[in-house]
Amino acid sequence: MANTIRHQGIVENINGSHLKVRIIQTSACASCSVKGHCSSADTKEKLIDITDADAASYQPGDRVWVVGELSMGAMAVLLAFVFPFLVLIVSLFIFMVIWNDELRSALCSLALLIPYYYILWLNKSRLGKKFSFSIQPMN
Repeated sequence: MANTIRHQGIVENINGSHLKVRIIQTSACASCSVKGHCSSADTKEKLIDITDADAASYQPGDRVWVVGELSMGAMAVLLAFVFPFLVLIVSLFIFMVIWNDELRSALCSLALLIPYYYILWLNKSRLGKKFSFSIQPMN
């Protein structure tokens, strides 16, 4: 259980084996007693798409647990932030050695992020299979 992320959710829509579940995503300090005086406390509603063979056993309005692996969060951070940062820094140093021009090196390093994120976008269906959630009924 320590390797999972769980959020309470409400089933919004069922279409075959696909469910849409609404969760409330809160920041760590959203339950703080002084959140009314702080701008960092926020909550967001998210719709999560889930494929489940037992989707017919749920009804819209049912309360469920949305469960994901903790490793999915780490992989998402790596793909979205760490790898692009490394591409940016390494390419900046390489371009600086080649051209010795800061502006052109910085612009080319930033331009390398375009194909990186385009490749991620092309692989979104494959990544969607890796980043999948499951649901469990609330007891």
